[in-house]
Amino acid sequence: MLLRLFVARVRESVYNKRDRQMHLSGILQNRNTERKNRMRKQLLDLRQAMADHGIDYYLVVTDDFHASEYTGAYFKCRAYLTGFTGSAGSCLVSRDFAGLWTDGRYFLQAADQLKDSGIELEKMEEPGVPTLDEYIRTHLKEGQVLGFDGRTVSTKTYRKYCEMAEKAGAKIVSDVDLAGDIWKDRPPLSAQKVFELDLSYTGKSRADKLAEVRKALKDQKCDALILSSLMDINWLLNIRGGDVAHTPVVLSYAIIRMEDAELFINPDVLSPEIRSHLEADGIRICPYFDILSHVSALPDGMTVLLNPALVNSAIVSCIPAGVHIVENVNPTELAKAIKNPVEVANFRKAHIKDGVAVTRFMRWVKTHVGKEPMDEISVAEKLLSFRRQMENFVDESFSPIMAYGPHGAIVHYGATEETNARIEPRSFLLSDTGGHYLEGTTDITRTYALGELTEEEKKCYTLVLKGHLQLGSANFRYGTTGYYLDYAARKPLWDLGMDYNHGTGHGVGYLMSVHEGPQSFSLRMRQDLLPARLEPGMVTSDEPGLYLEGKFGVRLENLTVVCESETTSFGRFLHLEYLTMVPWDLDAVVPEMLTDQEKAWLNDYHRQVREALSPYFDDEENAWLNHATRSI
Repeated sequence: MLLRLFVARVRESVYNKRDRQMHLSGILQNRNTERKNRMRKQLLDLRQAMADHGIDYYLVVTDDFHASEYTGAYFKCRAYLTGFTGSAGSCLVSRDFAGLWTDGRYFLQAADQLKDSGIELEKMEEPGVPTLDEYIRTHLKEGQVLGFDGRTVSTKTYRKYCEMAEKAGAKIVSDVDLAGDIWKDRPPLSAQKVFELDLSYTGKSRADKLAEVRKALKDQKCDALILSSLMDINWLLNIRGGDVAHTPVVLSYAIIRMEDAELFINPDVLSPEIRSHLEADGIRICPYFDILSHVSALPDGMTVLLNPALVNSAIVSCIPAGVHIVENVNPTELAKAIKNPVEVANFRKAHIKDGVAVTRFMRWVKTHVGKEPMDEISVAEKLLSFRRQMENFVDESFSPIMAYGPHGAIVHYGATEETNARIEPRSFLLSDTGGHYLEGTTDITRTYALGELTEEEKKCYTLVLKGHLQLGSANFRYGTTGYYLDYAARKPLWDLGMDYNHGTGHGVGYLMSVHEGPQSFSLRMRQDLLPARLEPGMVTSDEPGLYLEGKFGVRLENLTVVCESETTSFGRFLHLEYLTMVPWDLDAVVPEMLTDQEKAWLNDYHRQVREALSPYFDDEENAWLNHATRSI
């Protein structure tokens, strides 16, 4: 009964819009007016360019030429046009309308950054909000023109727009980069130096990976594979770069044939040694922008494999009519997601290093808050300083989320000079950060109690912890997908009519993108994508949350690896093992809300954390660690 009364009070606070808006306006009232004015001018400039080209609707997406989730500075046309800096979203502009479509992670951020810009926020999957496709389908009229840069639109999406245009009697123009044209001080393409990963990190040589890809091509009766995904290319060739912030990849395309291969890249980023290694494995080095001319020269009768969801429409439009195209997922995708034993062992090493750094940060922030000045930006720098002390640390794996108090309710909050909040000895600090090491990539979220908490704060924290433990302890039959396991994390919230508006878990790459498919723990199943079953070796996050707008947010995240359990007469079973080794904040837990089983899971995890980290700590640190991981 008491818990039900608590939930009723939470709901009342969630739906008290006037109080939330007043609170948020106090936080956001100091936004930069000059930026808003500049944004409106960019919209006017784009509309003038549209008029000059006879284009009625112009679409600006987030993607680069490679369908990447995160993009380099050169490709941030959508952010330049709109001022919205989130990693997902598309902007559609007409003569009298401009709208930005983004998902629930960014509703609060986008609402702030689009304020007074003349661009409307379209909240994806919210009631009454049309999808981008629905909007185009219902507004594009006979004789009108829809334009976009075909290099940033996948072949699959391009075909969908062509269908819409054909039905409407409209036209598609895909060879114009209007947003880039009006961006007079556009940054140049990145050209960071490439580095090569040793076999001790990859567990498999470039030659062996290429041989496996060629076997897959033979099985599908194909002569060549066109790769444009940076993650697939960098994984296949055991190279990394620095062309995308916090995502160590190099801009490139590749064509893999049965006997040789071509890598399209800025030659200046390759050292003579790495170039010779690539050439020794039968890889010819070609200029980055030569991809279109080489595709145009493919001989008639050849059969090429490509993924139309990743390869952009500009490339496919260059393939000669006499070349047969087989459309399928890249054979590298699943191989990349299933970490081999060397990679898994390295991941465990990386997470112990990261655990040492993050646990030291946890101790520091909890013992120093209120005793010395600290804010969201300064504590992010402090955590980075701890990570930099670790051997083989390369970079942060994404821009840190350090969100104090009400900012924690903004799922992908990023502190700026205007929003940077002073941290006080009360409420929550939500810390979602990660690191790249030569041994692998980490992603961890902890919500720290920085002083005396309210009953509401503790109960919300404990509800999220219950869901996290339920998913992390799942035992499941082989063939299960993450869509079915997602329920385990949400059940404690759903039982009380509560939820969070993001996925529960994403795959993680090895020293590449912190977000990697094909697996996930997700509530929503995409109709155009077959769900991926969980395989041993897959690394996936477990990160449920709860967000009370204008008050606080809680998110708790560990990375997990899928492992074998047992095979019985009923089938083969798998389970998840935690990679992340950092204590939960027991100061925020209501033990009475946990079942005996959940307490056992929590205590067992904290035992693993103590055993993993204690060899790296001094006596004083271990005394603190023992208390932080005490049994409940």
